[in-house]
Formats: sequence, structure tokens, C-alpha cells
Amino acid sequence: MLLGSGAGEGPAVRIGDEELDREGLWSAAAAVAGRVAGADAVAVHGDASLSTVVAVVGGLLAGVPVVPVPADAGTAERRHIVRDSGAALWLGTPQEEVGLPVVPVDPAERSLYTVPEPPAEATALIMYTSGTTGPPKGAVLSRRAVAADLDALADAWDWTPDDVLVHGLPLFHVHGLVLGVLGALRVGGPLVHTVRPSPAAYAAAAEGALRGGWLPAGTGGAGRAGGTLFFGVPTVWSRISRDPGSARALAGARLLVSGSAPLPDTVAEALRAASGHSPVERYGMTETLITVAARADAPRRTGWVGTALPGLESRLRGEHGETVPCDGEGIGELQVRGATLFDGYLGLPGATAAAWTDDGWFRTGDAAVREADGWHRIVGRMSVDMIKTGGYRVGAGEVEAALLGHPAVREAAVVGEADDDLGQRVVAYLVGEGIDPGAVIDFAAAHLSVHKRPREVRVVDALPRNAMGKIQKKLLGGGRR
Repeated sequence: MLLGSGAGEGPAVRIGDEELDREGLWSAAAAVAGRVAGADAVAVHGDASLSTVVAVVGGLLAGVPVVPVPADAGTAERRHIVRDSGAALWLGTPQEEVGLPVVPVDPAERSLYTVPEPPAEATALIMYTSGTTGPPKGAVLSRRAVAADLDALADAWDWTPDDVLVHGLPLFHVHGLVLGVLGALRVGGPLVHTVRPSPAAYAAAAEGALRGGWLPAGTGGAGRAGGTLFFGVPTVWSRISRDPGSARALAGARLLVSGSAPLPDTVAEALRAASGHSPVERYGMTETLITVAARADAPRRTGWVGTALPGLESRLRGEHGETVPCDGEGIGELQVRGATLFDGYLGLPGATAAAWTDDGWFRTGDAAVREADGWHRIVGRMSVDMIKTGGYRVGAGEVEAALLGHPAVREAAVVGEADDDLGQRVVAYLVGEGIDPGAVIDFAAAHLSVHKRPREVRVVDALPRNAMGKIQKKLLGGGRR
């Protein structure tokens, strides 16, 4: 079963001050399943609430494709997702522009409605990409792909029913919803969602202060009732690292996991000093789920996202399809194949075909290096983060990671700008307080090869971002292309 067994007692999920045990969650979700069974697809308003979890589980129990809709989506984006997905019903807080019948979701409702487990190849989720190069595309994910990914991650992270997962990530992305909700349900351990991923909330969850008597003593292993497994993105870990008390509260955790962007060395070091833990990192996309991850028992290597998960393969290819050596230096497009990949973009056969090579590998569009032992480092997007300067190929992500190690630099974006002599010169846009451009360039030169150091530093008040928070490098000065 995709979600594991709903039978038995014990805590399932707590979001803020609301909670459900496993029996209550399955019974409330069964009530939703009875109302949506037979629909082509259902759209779920993905706010951080118990109703969202009940709605998603209800759709999956009914075998109906679930379409998570960002809670902060603008009117045009929300309308596009609803129409493009073919969703017939809306689950969650009504939105005027949606134009769909609204299905009530009440976590207190109970039902005995059941349907047979849908086939593994049936669609579980239609998740929309961030739309950085056009309207968001719907990635069709099967139940088999989701189950394969969660099982592979449980193996990599030694994730068991004894773990208490804690996070405060959005419930409409792969990280927060697939890993952070469906993962806990499939493994069989409790989830504590903090609504917002603040340092204080993570610290309280680590110490068991959020349980309010909900988690029985010993739920977290070793007689503890606090969180053991924590998910976050680099921004979350950065804020916690700057709050020594909250960071120290994580000392009793078993594992911290970071994803969605590279983790700066300074953040990992600060967390290790305060809590004894440095997060493991992982890599994935909406279309592939998580394909590469550092294992719980592996040495910590900040900036490296680990090895291909069981059932997955990876390779690097150059601009003309040539093999890139796995020597830790050569940069190429990361291509993957295996059990976790999506079935295609909904209604877009051309885009689906273009995303795959002739020999069956998915083109991630991400630039990476790989070492002989299989460890990967992501250095940016091939389209905007591969800089050709003076005959060298430089990954912007590696330069950004070095710059973020400078104490005055809070945010960094590196681009290649046209240069008559070098072809492209490395230019860094930085956000921070008291930045001395010359000192920052010298700092970077001490950590990078000479050809990788920025030739120019531009201090800005903020970096341009899209609705999903991703930096839009094409809007940076001469970096437009």
C-alpha cells in the first residue's frame, strides 16, 4: 500500500495545535474518499493545515489523482493549475476564481468507506513545476514512483517507525508533501509540522514541547518524546544556526536533512558546533522525486548531495552528448533514470519527449560534477549557471558556495557576462552588510581556482526571485541572455 497501513493506534500527524492519530486520520480521509471517488482529479489547497493532509490522503485512498495547489499561488497560476490538470473538485479553503465544486474536508469526520488499493501504475499526484521558463507544467507521478522513492529514502536515512519527523515546509512541494507527509505515513512514524519553520518551533519540537501530551513517552526512541528527524532548506538551517539556543536544542536529534538548494559551509559548521549535527543533503526535482542522497551513515560532505539511491542511475553528459569523466572536476548535465521518475508532462507530449534522451535518460538540466565513488555536487543550471571563461567551464553554484562563506555575504548569485577577452567574465551579485568587493574577491580566490574567482562584485539590496523564491538570474544586469 502506498501509504502503509492505516490500522492500529498511535499518533500520525500534528500540525500546529491540531492532531490526529492513525485511526482518526484514515477515518477522516475515508470520508473525503467517499465524496471524490470516480473524479478525474481533485485539486487540494495546500496550506499548512490538518485539512490539507486529510484531503491528500483521501484522494489517494480513493485512487483519484491529487493536484496540490500552492497556498500562496496568484490568481493566474491557481487558475492555470486547476484548468490544466482537469481537476473536477476543489478540496480546502474556497477560492473565488477556481470555479469548481468545493468538497468539505473535516478532520473530525469519520467514515468506514473503503475501496480496493489502486494499481501501482495509477497516477498518485500531478505536481506543477515552478514555471521558470513558461507556465507551470504538470508532472504526472505514479503511485509506484512515489512508493519507490520513499522506500529508497527510508533505507538511506535509516528512517523507521520509531522516528518522529519534524518540519515546517510547504505542503504542496515534493519536499514538504511527498517526503514530509507521505514519507512519514508510509514509514509509520509520527509527523510534527510546525506550520512555519522558525528556529523556536524546531527547538520546541526537538524538546517535545509541542506534543501537549500527544506523543507517548519514548516515541522518539531512547525514552524521548521529541523529534528525531528534521527536514529543512538552507534558509531554515541558516536561521537556526544564528540562534545558538535553538541549534543546541537539536543535539538530541538523530538526523538533519537539507535540500532544495546548496547548504553553505558556514551554516553546516555552525550547526555542528552547537548541536553536534551537520545535515545530510539530497537532490531531486518534481519530475524525478529524490534521486541522489547522502546516507545517514556516510561522512558529512557539505555541498555534496550524495550517491544515486537504490533503483536509480546517474550519468554526466557534455553539451554535445559526450561522456564527462567522473573525476570531481568535469562539469556536465546530470541525467538520471530509474524507478522514481514521472510518467510525463500532462497533455504535453512534445515537452515530455524533449525531456528524455534517445537512450532513455531524463535530462535534468542541472550542471553537476561526480566523483569516482559516485558522490555528486550540483553546480547550477546548464542554461544560466554554466560559465565559459578563458577556455574554462565554471559552475556558478561552486562560486556562490564559496562567496557565502564570507561573513558579510548573506545572499549570492553568480552569472557570466559578455567579455571581449575571456568570452564571459565571472560576476557576483551579493546581498549583505558592509561588503568590501575587493576583500570578497580575495576571499573567494583563497578558496577557488584562479579562473573561478569573480572578476567583479556588485552589491545589491535584493536578488530578483520568482513566486517560488528561486533567483531569476536573467534579470541581473548584463547577465540577461
